[in-house]
Amino acid sequence: MGKLKSLGLVSVGAIAGILVSIGLTAVAQRETRATLPLDELRQFTDVFGAIKANYVEPVEDKKLITEAISGMLSGLDPHSAYLDADAYRELQVGTQGEFGGLGIEVGTEDGFVKVVSPIEDTPAARAGVKAGDLIIKIDEKPTKGMSLGDAVKLMRGKPKSKIVLTISRKGETQPLVIPIIRDVIRVQSVKSKMIEPGYAWVRVTQFQEHTVENLVRHIENLWKQGPVKGFVLDLRNDPGGLLHGAVGVSAAFLPPGTLVVSTDGRTEDASRKYIASPEDYLRGTRDDVLRRLPASVRTVPMVVLVNGGSASASEIVAGALQDHKRAVVLGTQTFGKGSVQSILPLSNTTAIKLTTARYYTPSGRSIQAKGITPDYIVEETPEGDLSSFRVREADLTRHLSNGREPEGKPAAPRGQEEVDPKLRDRKPIEFGSADDHQLRQALNLLQGRPVEVAKAKDESGSAPNGADKAAK
Repeated sequence: MGKLKSLGLVSVGAIAGILVSIGLTAVAQRETRATLPLDELRQFTDVFGAIKANYVEPVEDKKLITEAISGMLSGLDPHSAYLDADAYRELQVGTQGEFGGLGIEVGTEDGFVKVVSPIEDTPAARAGVKAGDLIIKIDEKPTKGMSLGDAVKLMRGKPKSKIVLTISRKGETQPLVIPIIRDVIRVQSVKSKMIEPGYAWVRVTQFQEHTVENLVRHIENLWKQGPVKGFVLDLRNDPGGLLHGAVGVSAAFLPPGTLVVSTDGRTEDASRKYIASPEDYLRGTRDDVLRRLPASVRTVPMVVLVNGGSASASEIVAGALQDHKRAVVLGTQTFGKGSVQSILPLSNTTAIKLTTARYYTPSGRSIQAKGITPDYIVEETPEGDLSSFRVREADLTRHLSNGREPEGKPAAPRGQEEVDPKLRDRKPIEFGSADDHQLRQALNLLQGRPVEVAKAKDESGSAPNGADKAAK
C-alpha cells in the first residue's frame, strides 16, 4: 500500500450504538500502486455485467460501484467504511462539536424518540422540552419505528429554520405541540464541579477539536474555588474522538515530554510516538493552553473513572495515566478499541475511513480487543451493573486482532449475565450525582477510606457467597 501522508486530524474512534469512528484526516496515497489483480477484476466486471443485464429492475452504475466500495471496506474490520456525502458531513460535524439543531440528547423508548436531556441554554431547553418527553412527531412525520439516526437528521438543520415537535409528556392528557427555531449548538465535551470541598470532578464526554481548551478552562475554574486535594477524571461512556485531543488531555496531567501513546502500522507515517508536547496536541499555530494550568494539576492525587463505554481516545488517556502511575483507574473493563482510522477523501463530498494502525500504551500494551483493566473493579451499583449486555470490541465481527499478545478471556464479565432483579427497573445512573456509586468509591479512594469493589464472580458469572467487597 502507498505511503500515507497525514494532512489533518487522526481519529481513534467513537461508539454510537455499537461503534462509529469519527475524526477528520486528509490522507493521500502518493506512490505507485501495486499491480492490479486482473483475474479478480475480470470477475468483478462479469458480476457487474450480469446484474446490469438480469436484475429484476434497472440499477444505476453509480449505485453498483458505491455498494462495491462499501462492501470492500466493511469486509475488513468493524471500523473501516465508505462515507457518502451525509456520513462525511456528519463526521466533520462530530469533530467540531458544533452544528445547527435543537440541543437535545435523545434515545429510544417503545419505538419512539425519547428526550434524554435538553442541553442547557439551547433552543429546545428554552422552548420547554424536558427530559423524559417522548417525541411522537417531527413536523408532520410520525417517529414510531423511526431509526434514531433518521430522527437526528430531521431535527438538525440550518440555524434560524423552524421545526415543530409533537411531544407526549407524562402527566399531560394531550400531546404538546412545541415550535422551535434551530440555532448553532455547541456540544459541551467537558463538564465539571466540586464534589465536595477540596475534591474536583471533571467529565470528558467526547474528544473534539476544542476539548483541550475546554478542559483547561474548567480546571482553572475549579482551582479558583480553593485548594484541590483530590481530582477525578471521568471518562465513562466517552466513545473517543480525535487523537490529538487524547494526547492533550493526557499531557495536562503528565510531565512535559512524557510518552503518551505510540502507533504502529504498515507505512512510515502510521508508525510514530506521541508525547506530552505542544507539537503533538496542538493544531496550527495556537498558543499552548496547557501553560495556563496550575502546577499542582500534575501532582494532585487522581482517579480515572472508566467503564465498558470508554473507548479508543479515552482508553489512550486511561492507559497513559495508569502506565505512568499518575492516576489510579477505577470502574469496569473498557471497550477495547485499539486501532486508528484515517480518512481518505475520494472527492469534496465523499471519503473512505480506513484502519491504518494499532495504538499502544506507554508500556507497550495493545488494548485492541482487550481494553484497559481498572486497578479497582467497581460496578455501577453495589449490586452490579444495570445493563445485562454490553457489546465490546472483541464481540464485533471481523474485529482486528490484538497484534502483540493473545486476546485471551476478557478480564471483566461481559455478555448476558443475569442482572439482579432489584436493578431491572432502576433508572440509568446520572454521572456526577449523589447516586453515582463509582464516583463515590473514587472519592473514598482519594480520602483513604475503603473502596467497595465488585463482587468476585466464578466461571459462570455468578457471585459466590461471601465475596469480599472492600479493599483499601
